[in-house]
Amino acid sequence: MRIDVVTLFPELFDAPLRTGVIGRAVQSGLVRLDVHDLREHGLGRHRSVDDYPYGGGAGMVLRPEPLFAALEPLRRAGAIVILLDAAGERLTDALARELAGLEHVALVSGRYEGIDERARTLVDREVSIGDYVLTGGELPALVVLDAVARLVPGVIEAASQQDDSFANGLLEYPQYTRPEEFRGLRVPEVLLSGHHGEVDRWRRREALRRTLERRPDLLVDAPLAESDRTELDHLRQQASDPTGTRTDET
Repeated sequence: MRIDVVTLFPELFDAPLRTGVIGRAVQSGLVRLDVHDLREHGLGRHRSVDDYPYGGGAGMVLRPEPLFAALEPLRRAGAIVILLDAAGERLTDALARELAGLEHVALVSGRYEGIDERARTLVDREVSIGDYVLTGGELPALVVLDAVARLVPGVIEAASQQDDSFANGLLEYPQYTRPEEFRGLRVPEVLLSGHHGEVDRWRRREALRRTLERRPDLLVDAPLAESDRTELDHLRQQASDPTGTRTDET
């Protein structure tokens, strides 16, 4: 997969693209990442890329000429151009998986009060990472880049993604490692039993429990089996009557 990033601050991408999973993906050739300095297309001796907004108001706006100069070659190369913008569609696991299936993506990091509206004619999609405002689109671009690149085949083991939060509509179940007991807190016995069927059932139940407690909105669209719905009924009953017990608890 090829990912291009257009930004006024290419140095912000240096360390993240050299370290961790993304760094290994780049080094192995599974992902090609190119960062383009928008100021290279700036106007005049000072490489100006912004100007005051027509109609007045605070702040500056990115001019269309540098954006067109940077994005038109990427579009001709086949890139799907994505603008990081507060008005864009919310980044979700499903959207990240959709983008990971593309061959070539260009991420555009806005700055200041935004981009000249005419430059949006070069944009295929707009993406937001949340309902808040940052000083620029570089951090959102890194978030999208990380969320997408880890899903490219071969970057990480496919099995590692199967139970990720949101991958199946639920939050991930709790995880434990050694030691078995730490400061009086023990690992659940079922995880030490070696009984894979019971472990799977425990993990599914705990994923349902965690989602019900923390993100019940996800359950509206989650692909739930009838056994999941039965389990949720038990969990809701437990929440309303914490002194109640279940005879089939593991």
